Amino acid sequence: MQVRNIPNLLTVIRILLVAPLIYVLLQEDYFFALWIILMAGASDGVDGFLAKHYHWQSRLGSILDPLADKLLLISSFIVLAWLGHLPYWLVLLALGRDLVIVLGGLAYHFWVGPFEMEPVPLSKLNTLCQILLVVAVMISQLPGLDIPQLTGWFIYLVALTTLLSGMQYIWHWGGQAWRVSRTQKAGPESCRQRPETTNHG
Repeated sequence: MQVRNIPNLLTVIRILLVAPLIYVLLQEDYFFALWIILMAGASDGVDGFLAKHYHWQSRLGSILDPLADKLLLISSFIVLAWLGHLPYWLVLLALGRDLVIVLGGLAYHFWVGPFEMEPVPLSKLNTLCQILLVVAVMISQLPGLDIPQLTGWFIYLVALTTLLSGMQYIWHWGGQAWRVSRTQKAGPESCRQRPETTNHG
């Protein structure tokens, strides 16, 4: 294995942590689940640092990294909702936003052209809020650490950033698709007009 593949290896390990995370959550072992989330967060920070500092970015990494984060968070959301610690409407809201982004990306790819999907600023904030919510819920389930008010605030903060980031994705990539389509339509017309302009000159 090449050294430059270390970030991708760490990302794969993060994906493999999804199964044990689901298991310990279903066993309601929140202490161990919290450690898994912290390990996943640490590996995310390390692989991001290595990729940027040593220029070890790759196409595979750009796909696997957000996928690993999404699998960990969505799995945590679903299980915590199943256990009664999160409202189902929040899980549906998060899943609906992700579905809109995926379908929008596919539509852009097939109707406009290939693109590099980069997270919008509000999406990064939304991911951070989701992580903090999951951590807060797990901490609140530990003996002597009941923090329902903090958890409640994070639930509404996640809902707000989920809606706003979804709208920002639609606005940003919808505008991008509109500009590209206008450019593509204007291209042939401008080419047809050039000979006429030259003849008049």
